[in-house]
Amino acid sequence: MLARAFANGLCKRLSRESTRAVGLGATGRQDRQASTEVTLRKTPLYDFHRAHGGKMVEFAGWSMPVQYKDSHITSHMHTRQHCSIFDVSHMLQTKVYGKDRVKFIESLIVGDIAELKDNQGTLSLFTNSKGGIMDDLIVTKTDQDYLYVVSNAGCADKDSAHMQARLQEFKSAGHDVDLEFMEESLIALQGPSMARVLQKGVGDDLKKLTFMTSVLTPVFGIQGCRVTRCGYTGEDGVEISVPSKDVVLLTEKLLADSEVKLAGLGARDSLRLEAGLCLYGNDIDETTTPVEATLVWTIGKRRRQARDFPGADIIVPQIKAKTPRKRVGLISTGPPVRQHTPILSSDGRVIGEVTSGCPSPCLKQNVAMGYVETAFSKAGTSIQVEVRKKAVPAVVSKMPFVPTKYYMG
Repeated sequence: MLARAFANGLCKRLSRESTRAVGLGATGRQDRQASTEVTLRKTPLYDFHRAHGGKMVEFAGWSMPVQYKDSHITSHMHTRQHCSIFDVSHMLQTKVYGKDRVKFIESLIVGDIAELKDNQGTLSLFTNSKGGIMDDLIVTKTDQDYLYVVSNAGCADKDSAHMQARLQEFKSAGHDVDLEFMEESLIALQGPSMARVLQKGVGDDLKKLTFMTSVLTPVFGIQGCRVTRCGYTGEDGVEISVPSKDVVLLTEKLLADSEVKLAGLGARDSLRLEAGLCLYGNDIDETTTPVEATLVWTIGKRRRQARDFPGADIIVPQIKAKTPRKRVGLISTGPPVRQHTPILSSDGRVIGEVTSGCPSPCLKQNVAMGYVETAFSKAGTSIQVEVRKKAVPAVVSKMPFVPTKYYMG
């Protein structure tokens, strides 16, 4: 029942994501018919996925595996107990060059990149002039002559156009900065066995590579790889940027270890939700500010004081003042809670809406996140969710729902 409930909900959500990714909305039958003519992009692992039983679905304009021969739940639990490979080559990887590269990226995001050490990264946010979140991204300050940026596949066109427009402004003002949109593939190896599996393929001691740090290193003899200790599951893990011509070989070498299995979008979604991590387009978007989304920690102290990032005059005052709504975690039993489910007060008044939800394979309860009126945002607050027109008891919960296991050294 748990697997079926999760699969049904995921397929519905992926359908919505696919529609949004190809620019469709409530614009009528002609647009929906046109969507069938869109050619989906394929990662360099596409044939590999098919050969290994991958069930391919449309996601963010790409053909991606939602699961393999194992169920979503089996893949989810394997990642928590061992480790799994996720193909994330659809994500946008960018190098930012030039002596003004830090100033350039800081003109677009809320993070303090100047304070980072060499080969250290941080989660940050592209924001607009109204304080809305345009995308979330990871920026790494490498010890080479560039910044390494990874942002979301569904926002790739928007992000690249946004960066290129700002690039022209910077160049026109005499600044030294350039962009390179990378062609490398990207795979994520996630789970408690990751370090043991990967250590056999790298020369340096992985104990030196702590959470959100990065290194250029050969991996199983493959040159030109960047290994970053991060991920989207809440587990210890890495993302490996690898030349596309070698990504199949690297994946095969990792799979040679019995601890490793392939995992798809289904497990990726439930893992990130248990870890309390946002999905762009669901939990954060251009109508959401970092304060409402409880992502204030991404805003550097220096940046708050200088108010020199897009939307700062709206966002910074919100930090001290209470916003009308706030992102929270929810736990419930009974029927699964899905995106757009109304959140109700104990007397039945609508006080918010669910943005993501699924049955938790680890907790055997329903977990969700959504936005509620701030008065109802304290952990432990009893509320209700409206499922199939019936009010179901729920409680506001701290996140992550499942403790994270990032390697801090």
